[in-house]
Amino acid sequence: MSQFENVTVTKTANVYFDGKCVSHNIVLADGTAKSVGVILPASLTFTTGAPEIMELLEGECAVRLAGSDETVTFRGGESFSVPGDSSFDIEVRETLHYVCHFG
Repeated sequence: MSQFENVTVTKTANVYFDGKCVSHNIVLADGTAKSVGVILPASLTFTTGAPEIMELLEGECAVRLAGSDETVTFRGGESFSVPGDSSFDIEVRETLHYVCHFG
């Protein structure tokens, strides 16, 4: 799916890490919340409240989940899951376009 239909978009962007990550919150007609954004090349650590699935549309990154010694490379067309109340380290190698699915 290349687009979402019938959504509400928060006009103000979420800007993290001095602008290295910018996203917008969207809510689907059924109430499902997501964010759509871009992460510029950088090494960052994100924390989670709820479980998340990071769907990568374009770009490349290396991810290490909290508590793991393994770093895994992901590219556009792939996704990874992060537990709630956790964190992950991400090294963005090529600008990353993503959709974050919450819950």
